[in-house]
Amino acid sequence: MKEYLRIFAVLASVFIMLFPACANAVDEESNCGNAGKSPKRLNRLTVYFENDLFIGTDSDYTNGVKLSWVSDKLADYSDKNVPKHVCALNSLYSGIREALHSEPAGASKNMVVSFGQAMYTPQNSSIRNLILNDRPYAGWLYLGVGYIDRTEDVMDSLDINLGVVGPAALAKQAQDTIHDWRTLPRFNGWDNQLKNEPGIQVVKERKWKVSDRKYMDFIPHAGMSVGNVKTYLNSGFEFRVGKIPDDFGTSSIRPGSDSIPPARSKDVTVHLFVSADGRMVFRDIFLDGNTFAHSHSVTKKTFTGDIAGGIAIQLYDAKITVSRNRTSREFTTQTAAHGFGAMTASLCFDW
Repeated sequence: MKEYLRIFAVLASVFIMLFPACANAVDEESNCGNAGKSPKRLNRLTVYFENDLFIGTDSDYTNGVKLSWVSDKLADYSDKNVPKHVCALNSLYSGIREALHSEPAGASKNMVVSFGQAMYTPQNSSIRNLILNDRPYAGWLYLGVGYIDRTEDVMDSLDINLGVVGPAALAKQAQDTIHDWRTLPRFNGWDNQLKNEPGIQVVKERKWKVSDRKYMDFIPHAGMSVGNVKTYLNSGFEFRVGKIPDDFGTSSIRPGSDSIPPARSKDVTVHLFVSADGRMVFRDIFLDGNTFAHSHSVTKKTFTGDIAGGIAIQLYDAKITVSRNRTSREFTTQTAAHGFGAMTASLCFDW
């Protein structure tokens, strides 16, 4: 309980210090002050769900959920069509955005707000004591704000995720609830999970459409992440075949994945995709352990990657994606590569 109170006090103190500046910034932006008075605009809501039980395992990156909202096209990031609370978040992060995010002339703009949770466990669920040669128990609960600038052939994205790692992320409670519901045995070693720690992850990524045909496209990407949660360089690609939507790919839960601007379709369309991402990892709190406190850790691998393949179906205002993902070994004592299944469902709506 003391840990929860400490982490709450830290987050509350930061919010109290920043809120006046945020509020003043919102008041100074006349467009923001008019938020909610403009005509309804098209938005997109997406639910992401990833779990390794889809392929019959229950360990490592074992579960991830995320809910994200993507705005309609914006004139700028203080557009009056952005909801007032989103505009306040934008004002809070404006310094980071201006320093790291370019805004090419003529590019369309979208804002993203997301809320998610991820959980990590070792392979053996029955052992209560610390398992030294397997990954730490860990949870990550976060609120993210993203900025998308896209032209016909290029998309730049900036994601800023703030949250908490440790018991306050409620990963144990979430897993216990799901396992009880499905009558699966609980994991017994959550007392050994990483300690509470505020987390930040700032991710910058660019995607290109280097081959864009009517029924086929190829989208490479490159980017980087900085923060105490994860720091890495990454690059990869996605290849799609079928009737392809006007977006920049179908990613799993990761920063930069919200590349789908709101758009309605009069047709039912289907496409297949294969994607890959490679990373040079400098820090991963879920393997390296806590930044400011002693905790369980394992020796991570510097070079990791994953591949995925799946199908996406556009049903008028809705889109459904199903995929299977495979991740390489991430630490030296990991016995094998890890896999999981992923599903996303998104819906366009007027707001």
